[in-house]
Amino acid sequence: MKDWKIFTGEGTPHDALKDLPPPPPWRFARPQLALDVNEARPADGGEAHRALPFIVSEPMKLAVNAALYLRRPLLLTGKPGTGKSTLIAKVAHELKLGPVLRWPINSRSTVRSGVYEYDAVARLQASKDSTPAVEEYLKLGPLGTALMAEHWPRALLIDEIDKSDLDFANDLLNVIEEGEYEIAELSRLGHDGVQVRDADKRLVSVPRGRIVCDQFPFVVMTSNAEREFPAPFLRRCVRLSIDPPNREQLAAIVDSHLARYVQARPAGAPRKAPSREDIDKLIADFDTQRKENKEVSTDQLLNAVFLTVAVRDSEARSFTPDELTQLRAHLTEPLSGPGG
Repeated sequence: MKDWKIFTGEGTPHDALKDLPPPPPWRFARPQLALDVNEARPADGGEAHRALPFIVSEPMKLAVNAALYLRRPLLLTGKPGTGKSTLIAKVAHELKLGPVLRWPINSRSTVRSGVYEYDAVARLQASKDSTPAVEEYLKLGPLGTALMAEHWPRALLIDEIDKSDLDFANDLLNVIEEGEYEIAELSRLGHDGVQVRDADKRLVSVPRGRIVCDQFPFVVMTSNAEREFPAPFLRRCVRLSIDPPNREQLAAIVDSHLARYVQARPAGAPRKAPSREDIDKLIADFDTQRKENKEVSTDQLLNAVFLTVAVRDSEARSFTPDELTQLRAHLTEPLSGPGG
């Protein structure tokens, strides 16, 4: 029997997304286009580099696949360093979604700025000598580019959404729910063949100034749990809270990222290879910090292992015991809380 999960988390690129059934009948008012594996897709964009070492948990696999089937955004909540923004790179690489479209959110972010940007001032300055076309000063943002996909979905990361203002979530909900957006500056022209640049600098056509989603993007929104979101927004998301990895998972993460540095050392050979004991001690110390309610992130542990264990070499890069102690203390200093 074939597994229902399209995203496996193994990282090997495949075209199984073509087997995704149509969205639920209540999801869109119009049918979406069939996926076409023969159409050209954007290149990976280097996502494999960050995606392949990332270890996907079973809850992550279930949440990703639920979001794919339901055409709903995936809202990931958790502390910094738990892999919220890396998971989408894994999905994009495995499902051949091209480079991740990244939209970092701040207090000034608006849905419009995610869909497109229009430089009216530059056009006004240029109009002293001519009448420049509107589309020459308009560019699609990450959200607009994701919604313009025709033959294969794109991956969109809306990062740290809790930094937005109070109206942002509901405004975003309207666009994601309908999969449409009208660009007023273009719709006023009333033209069918207006072309603008997207976030990948490609020319795309926006008929009569209206973006209509043919392939719902795989959307991941990350939150550090710094604020609450309205219920209508939450019920339209697939939600997953990511817990910090336990000690065994930390060891697996370190090995996944740094396995090429950790090699068995023949008996009597010079101490060039990293010491497994050193790594295990760093993991144990890191785990103790967390148990003492000190806020530390997994990438701090990776930094400490890499700099003070992995690249240590008795001939090329030696460290004094005092340097090792100080470096490890600096690299794993708590972000907040007692001692932070």
